[in-house]
Amino acid sequence: MQEARMLRRWQLPVLGHANLEQAEAPLPAPGANQILVQVGAVALNYRDLLMVRDGMGMPLALPFTPGSDMAGTVVAVGEGVTRFAVGDRVVNTFWGGWIDSHWQAGATLFGGPGPGMLASHVCIDADWAVAAPATLSLAEASTLPCAGLTAWFALAETGGLRAGETVLIHGTGGVALFGLQIARMHGAQAIVVTGSESKRAQVQALGASHVLARDGDWPAEVRRLTQGRGADHVLELASGPNLDRSLQALRQGGRVSIIGMLEGDTLSASFYAMVLGRATVQGIGVGHRCALEDLVRAIDVNALRPVIAARYDFDALPAALDHLARGPFGKIVVTP
Repeated sequence: MQEARMLRRWQLPVLGHANLEQAEAPLPAPGANQILVQVGAVALNYRDLLMVRDGMGMPLALPFTPGSDMAGTVVAVGEGVTRFAVGDRVVNTFWGGWIDSHWQAGATLFGGPGPGMLASHVCIDADWAVAAPATLSLAEASTLPCAGLTAWFALAETGGLRAGETVLIHGTGGVALFGLQIARMHGAQAIVVTGSESKRAQVQALGASHVLARDGDWPAEVRRLTQGRGADHVLELASGPNLDRSLQALRQGGRVSIIGMLEGDTLSASFYAMVLGRATVQGIGVGHRCALEDLVRAIDVNALRPVIAARYDFDALPAALDHLARGPFGKIVVTP
């Protein structure tokens, strides 16, 4: 009897970094409206560290495969699939089932509690994928579903970013660097706040107008650099008490996008800064499929290239997660 074809995947029979293991499973046949994708690259996010550590409090079916962002090639299609054909290069959406501006009840998060992407092959609904950018490699394309789309959704989709505006960005992680690149793509200036002096030159080379020290009076400096007006947009990747300082640097009627929680999951801000400043504060939970398709088109037209800090072989996932925990400049990508 011919042996069934198998796939490889990383999984956690028990939560915790030390419990990561590789396993094999039969290669699935795609069902109706499904596609089978041979994974070419998986980009890691800070969220993946948290999911591996404790599942972020979500109900997970064990063994659990982590990883939310992949790019790959369609190798089989199920009945009724018209969006893709064998040989097409695709990236998955971060939210399976969130298609457009209308929230879809029952949408699921890839990489927990939904399916994980750290595998040689994944079988997903055809509606939960988009065509990869023609101008990017699979490794570069894999960085888009979470980090790229989060920055795009905050600035372009919901923020209505315009040329000549100012974007204040906290940090130099994946979302931050995409925010910087998207700001420059739109003709806006980007001011980056970082606690790493060693990354200053890299941020400037990517197009930042100014790089400010986190331990300095950066709200006052943002005001000075904008002739007292303040920033039009803030990508708030620190949160916690940092939100209050971001509001001090915001223009009247400006917009703050809450994305990260590096300084705590409880927000702290002055009532007066928010109300008298007429601030719009929005939470960003990545974005929908239509916005990801818009981002792909923008990348192909403008030749945007994601910043990749390092690439690791599939077998080196634990080392890749350790690198991610150290705070790289750009994305960490694992290649099955």
